[in-house]
Amino acid sequence: MLSIRKYLYIIGLLVVLLPVASCGEYQRMLKSTDYDAKLDFARRAFENKKYAQAATVLTDIVTMFKGTSKAEESLYLLALSHYENKDYENSGAYFRTYYMRYPKGTYAEMARFYTGYGYYLDSPEPQLDQSTTIKAIEELQAFLDYFPKSDKVPQAQNAIFELQDKLTLKELQNAQLYYNLGPYMGNNYASSIVVAKNAIKNYPYSKYKEDLEMLILKSRYQEAAQSVEEKKADRFRDVIDEYYSFINNWPESPNRKEADNILRIAQKYVKE
Repeated sequence: MLSIRKYLYIIGLLVVLLPVASCGEYQRMLKSTDYDAKLDFARRAFENKKYAQAATVLTDIVTMFKGTSKAEESLYLLALSHYENKDYENSGAYFRTYYMRYPKGTYAEMARFYTGYGYYLDSPEPQLDQSTTIKAIEELQAFLDYFPKSDKVPQAQNAIFELQDKLTLKELQNAQLYYNLGPYMGNNYASSIVVAKNAIKNYPYSKYKEDLEMLILKSRYQEAAQSVEEKKADRFRDVIDEYYSFINNWPESPNRKEADNILRIAQKYVKE
């Protein structure tokens, strides 16, 4: 019988040698011209969560399998390897190639879902460029259109709502920036109103709708308060209209006290 010391030595040796052997096989596969063996290796690498290895090997063979019974699987597995490796830009490109080439393919449903969801995961913070966010919404909406009964529908819908809120927050930040600039080099309050109103129009169910409407009210007030005397009455009427619109939509708003104060000031300038 093996002693405990020898047993532990053998186990330790295996732990060291197995990754080396695996690495050696990977290097052989890179040089191999046996495409079936490469696909088999890529499958095993993917199962073992070695997604970068799987993607590298599959990149060499997807074109060779084009037009064969293994074309769909190899292309989808390549896309999924990039996805699992968190390379959402490349995964999106390969998933899109898959569903464009095989619109009714075995993996078409998941290819469309992962295209959009990968872009969702890759969506940047609101203050940055939102091109990826917009692509995510477009791809996820297309997924919902093509597969309305998929069990991934709730996940896709929730992702779309979250992405739309991100775009709305970006617009809210832009509107707030105009508000903060105030009368600097022009009437920035008017610009704040335009940006906020467009955001509400484009994303009417956003969780930031109340904040946008309050910002519109505050902008109306500042615009009126800083007007010349002959324009104040008309502009404060607009403030009062905006106030009643706001409290009608948000009667329990945490901003109600500030809104009420704006109304009291506005009413002093408007004769009934």
